[in-house]
Amino acid sequence: MRASKRVIVVLACTLGIGLSGCGDSSADTIFFGDNIVTMDPNRASVEAVAVRGETITATGSLDEVMAFRGESTRVVDLGERALLPGFIDAHGHFLGAGRALDALSLHSPPVGDVTNINELVAKIQRWIEEKQIPPGEVVSGGGYDDSLLEEKRHPTRFDLDRASTEHPIVLGHVSGHLRAANSAALAASNVTVATPDPDGGLIRRVAGSMEPNGVFEERAGRLLIGGGPARSPDEFDALIRTSIGVYLGYGTTTIQNGGGTSPQMVETLRAAAEREPFDADLAVFTSSGAILQDRLQYERTYSNGFRVAGVKFVLDGSPQGRTAWVTEPYEQGPPGAAADYRAYGTMDPDDYKANAAALIARGVPFLAHANGDAAMDLMMDGVEQAITDMDEAPDHRSVIIHAQLMRADQLDRAAELRVVPSFFAAHSFFWGDWHRLSFGEERGNNISPVRWAIDRGVPFTVHNDSPIVPPDIMRLVSITVNRKSRSGRVLGPHQRATVMEALNAATLGAAYQFFE
Repeated sequence: MRASKRVIVVLACTLGIGLSGCGDSSADTIFFGDNIVTMDPNRASVEAVAVRGETITATGSLDEVMAFRGESTRVVDLGERALLPGFIDAHGHFLGAGRALDALSLHSPPVGDVTNINELVAKIQRWIEEKQIPPGEVVSGGGYDDSLLEEKRHPTRFDLDRASTEHPIVLGHVSGHLRAANSAALAASNVTVATPDPDGGLIRRVAGSMEPNGVFEERAGRLLIGGGPARSPDEFDALIRTSIGVYLGYGTTTIQNGGGTSPQMVETLRAAAEREPFDADLAVFTSSGAILQDRLQYERTYSNGFRVAGVKFVLDGSPQGRTAWVTEPYEQGPPGAAADYRAYGTMDPDDYKANAAALIARGVPFLAHANGDAAMDLMMDGVEQAITDMDEAPDHRSVIIHAQLMRADQLDRAAELRVVPSFFAAHSFFWGDWHRLSFGEERGNNISPVRWAIDRGVPFTVHNDSPIVPPDIMRLVSITVNRKSRSGRVLGPHQRATVMEALNAATLGAAYQFFE
């Protein structure tokens, strides 16, 4: 981690050893107050912090640190405010944070303002008019949430045809795992009644027929035409830095691009960092396709604020989209789902296991997206198979991303296998009420089971999965502690974390996950 961020990330020179100087020069700034939280288990709080340039030079009592005060030192009384280490983004898709600033947002409150399908259609119409989008150009938007729309369903092609029949319209579901398209988009994508469902995906159909209704699950979404005009190299460079700025605005100083970054995107990001170093550290995880292309890279250290930190797999879908792969049937599945509906996996199990074994053998970390407990069983089967014949199990820290419906026995297994769950803890607020409908009271109240992890000594992290929800770590900490749903119900109070446990998950816990 580069020194440019140590002023708010770590107690660089003084961590764990109390008052210590990195030099004898006076401080540029001294902060003091009653709520300076170090996250150092040996010295959880101090009275004051001295900073010179980009480095913390001293911490300790007020009297000790004031010894570093010079004639030009700025002294900041924090009052009742807290001073915290910079946060580490345990999982997200950082470019989405920048794209969201000027994209067509169809989110429901509190992120957006869409509450029903008529409002969604009207907002698309206004967007086309205001942006003067010519006929034939794709209109893309994102963030719609069927669980929060009054109709409690996805917009279909017939709804979106009301917005325009001259523009292909392709919308992303808030989960990122489903898409909705109008008739023009289906025609432009050559999707017809004869188009089969792809492996790991589903084209939803009009009841009683094979006609696509415009809603696409998981890998089926790849059949649709891409959206929006291409960005120039300068525009894309600006997007990168804008996205980093969004995270910095929330106090996050180590950022993840965990969306399966392509080898081409890796080189684009690396070149941008070489032109001008990033203002935060960016750790990217490449797509599993990089393994097949023999273009896999892994870097243990940052260069200009950039490194390739491992590989990403996707093993299932999303609980809010009702495509999370589970072992016990949904209480409420998607429209038309059978009574024993459990959703499905999105990657060939044998391919995943072979790739996981190869990565662990090479010492390359990986993330595996797994929301449902069936997907988590597969994830840990792969880890167990990889280490069974090894003389000594390596410190691989393979990560289950989201881990929403993780069972207690799976956490026991995670402890044995040294697997790290990264909980999408923000779900408790954003979709907790929906999960109770989808999975019933017991499973719904035990989503993101952080207390089960703490009780078992399992290292874990929490994340926002931006841009699924904004990358606001303090709100994430609050949700992890309080577990209040949108309706105000406390979702599984027995799974609450303390404030310090939640902060640890976004700082030291995330550093552990990243091998940092």
